Amino acid sequence: MLLLVALGVSLAQWQQRRGDEKVARAAKLEAGNQAAPLALTAAPMLPSDAQAIEYRRITVTGHFVPAWTVYLDNRPYKGQAGFHVLTPFRIDGSAMHVLVAQGWLPRNNAERTRIPDYSTPAGTVTISGIARLNAGHVMELGTAPALAPHAIVQNADIGQLTQASGLALQPFIVEQTVDPAAAPASSQLPVRDWPAPDLGADKHRGYAFQWYALALMAFLFFVFTGFRRANKQP
Repeated sequence: MLLLVALGVSLAQWQQRRGDEKVARAAKLEAGNQAAPLALTAAPMLPSDAQAIEYRRITVTGHFVPAWTVYLDNRPYKGQAGFHVLTPFRIDGSAMHVLVAQGWLPRNNAERTRIPDYSTPAGTVTISGIARLNAGHVMELGTAPALAPHAIVQNADIGQLTQASGLALQPFIVEQTVDPAAAPASSQLPVRDWPAPDLGADKHRGYAFQWYALALMAFLFFVFTGFRRANKQP
């Protein structure tokens, strides 16, 4: 009984913490949407700085470095298999870069490693997007291959790309958004319909209630059976 009660309470508290984290994330997302866009400079940021600006709208001027584009595999969109395109972006007037998620491309079912044609702007441009701490992570079996230019990989974090490319990178990525004024409908752009962060705090609260109920039922069952045994004794 004690083990069941302890397990139920522990798991309920864990679900409560998960729910609280998602409530805080939702508030952070709302604040980021309401705040004015942040003009990104070349000043190096710490990981704590990146956490502070997560979900903030970002604008940055510079140019893409397509030579070090990598493709994240197993990123489906509306039921279709595909890739996310990650390209370093050199911040204007500096050697500092920020990793930009340009968008989603469909996979060629007949030739898995063939990347569809798409356009990456050349020259100095100003782009906008949303700051995210990473590009997400999918399950990966076995040892990940070394990062290389134009590699197709399951996962790639900023530290790995910094080490492989030798480029100085800010400790976050920018999920690029569509600028209707700069992107004609006829241009071959990756799809930039980014999924919203997984919130669902109510789901975790429901799980917490179920675990608390299980702990209570275990305690009441122990008390009830204890009274029955006591009443049966002569």
